[in-house]
Amino acid sequence: MIRPDTAPGAAGSAPAGAAPQATAPPIGTTIFELFKTGPGPSSSHTMAPMSAGHDFLCRCRALPTSALDEAARIEVRLFGSLSATGIGHGTAGAILAGLLGHEPAACPSGLPAQLAATPEKIHTVSLGDRCLPCSLGDVIRDAVVHDFPFANTMTMALLDARGGHLLDMEYYSTGGGFLQWKGWTPPERGTPRHPYVNMRQLRERLKETGLTLHELILENESAITGIERPAIFQRLQGVMEAMHDSVLRGLEASGQLPGTLGVARKAQGVHAVAKDLPYTVDRFLGRINAYALAVSEENAAGGTVVTAPTCGAAGVMPALLHAMRHDLNIGGRALREGVLASAAVGFLAKSNAAIAGAEVGCQGEVGVASAMAAAMLAHARGYAVVTLENAAEIALEHHLGLTCDPVGGYVQIPCIERNAVGAVKAYNACLLATCEDPKQHMVSLDAVIRAMAETGRDMNAKFKETSAGGLAVSMVDC
Repeated sequence: MIRPDTAPGAAGSAPAGAAPQATAPPIGTTIFELFKTGPGPSSSHTMAPMSAGHDFLCRCRALPTSALDEAARIEVRLFGSLSATGIGHGTAGAILAGLLGHEPAACPSGLPAQLAATPEKIHTVSLGDRCLPCSLGDVIRDAVVHDFPFANTMTMALLDARGGHLLDMEYYSTGGGFLQWKGWTPPERGTPRHPYVNMRQLRERLKETGLTLHELILENESAITGIERPAIFQRLQGVMEAMHDSVLRGLEASGQLPGTLGVARKAQGVHAVAKDLPYTVDRFLGRINAYALAVSEENAAGGTVVTAPTCGAAGVMPALLHAMRHDLNIGGRALREGVLASAAVGFLAKSNAAIAGAEVGCQGEVGVASAMAAAMLAHARGYAVVTLENAAEIALEHHLGLTCDPVGGYVQIPCIERNAVGAVKAYNACLLATCEDPKQHMVSLDAVIRAMAETGRDMNAKFKETSAGGLAVSMVDC
């Protein structure tokens, strides 16, 4: 029996805790699979379920007319932490949005939350000539502990009037908005020009080719996707602008976040106070905190954010990116190259461990985001790849063991402040790496990713996004 606390990581990766094997396929994740734009508050619980609903809609529409004539309703069942914390994460609203024809990248901001706010409303799912009624009541919370191969699983069924099954699908939300299903195989596409499985191999490729890290990532992206550089740059600029926009929206917003916790937005207030702090360093760190709070509050409100690598950790990289542009005056080209370099760290973590709180806890979300942000800053400042690796390693090492225990199932406490702490920790990790002698650095990035995977494998399921332990049950009156 596979339980949420022992489930493997994302497909194509080694099981949690296992070192990469020599026969493992090279990393083939693409930049725009890692950095996806869509509505919060959770890539695992909002974006991927929306994609699943949309995929199921398309599959239903492709059925023969004879089957559609028999269709009466759609039933969805949630398992794992999707069941445990799906209410706070807006999972049912996200699935309903997908069934109504929306995909994350083009979904109106806040739509899943709007749908969730009217649970009694009956919506119409269009299957061509056939229309079916559907509501939040058709999304059923099922077992938290289960036998499916991934912690976060959804089943969707198209039923006839007698309850007979016309179509069944089993979907897996594997973290960061990535979606798979029973029988899923990776899409056919090109192979990386410079293959690597871990950081050691990546360093070898860099040495062999003489390429900078961002150049190698670009060449692999083109080889895998067939997209030319101008188009990659254009899409990447869109991702970066979406990150900056999420900071600005969050800084302008005030009031109370959705849900029963009564959490008030505080990014705007922190930003205002930071301007008047007596010391320059305090003003700078105060702004980084405010930027991260701003994005995380936008995410918690169901606003549009970028998975970096997840929605729950979406405040870390934008905070550093915004500070690099507006406070450190780093130019646009260096910012872009830094983001490309950060993707390598995200690829390594996803492929050799996991980036889902339901798989490895928040070390895989905010921890990996902090490592990515530290690498981004080091690369944008022109440091060697060894310094970049050490910066990422320091940031991730000091998030090891971090649990995912959202209070009430909302991506608010401790998630919002945790993003701010992760952003400051990323800056400090970069500072440490650039001040030390690289030859004296003891821990490799590969080693700390293996440690994260092993820790995640052994972490009890109640600390992995189920809100069944830790801070989620320690707060009074929650």
